[in-house]
Amino acid sequence: MSDPGRQAVLLDATLRPNPPMSSRALGVVLAIVAGMNFVFALSFVLKGAWPIAPFMGLDVALLAWAFRESRLRAKAFERIRLTMSELLIALHPARGAPRDVTLNPYWTRVDYETTGLPGARLTVTSHGRSVQIGRFLGEPQRAVFALRLKSALQRAKGF
Repeated sequence: MSDPGRQAVLLDATLRPNPPMSSRALGVVLAIVAGMNFVFALSFVLKGAWPIAPFMGLDVALLAWAFRESRLRAKAFERIRLTMSELLIALHPARGAPRDVTLNPYWTRVDYETTGLPGARLTVTSHGRSVQIGRFLGEPQRAVFALRLKSALQRAKGF
């Protein structure tokens, strides 16, 4: 027997960015780059061009920061859950507080820019409120999800 208070879920998707390499693989790459930079910096120092050495270390430090930032941003995700009565968008950024946006599916519109250029936006709009979703997805994945969401919204509206 089904619970009358529960509604069928028409769409339940969790959008996540592509994860970077494992911590160990990133450490190996960083160690190789650091070793190569050390050899080059040493050769410059031995030739009398010592001012170049700090920049070789800065290069490694920036690469380590980029790897760390990449791993941190990979923790972000968005959960989109659609029933007949509500569209719940749970935004969980890598930094900052998560927030939930609840929209009425009957009045919700999905806008997807198909410019063919990188950075096309996928936006969900209802009653003057707009929420951009799937920022970290690649262009093909964003287009596929836009179609899935539009189709699920049409089912919720009864079309």
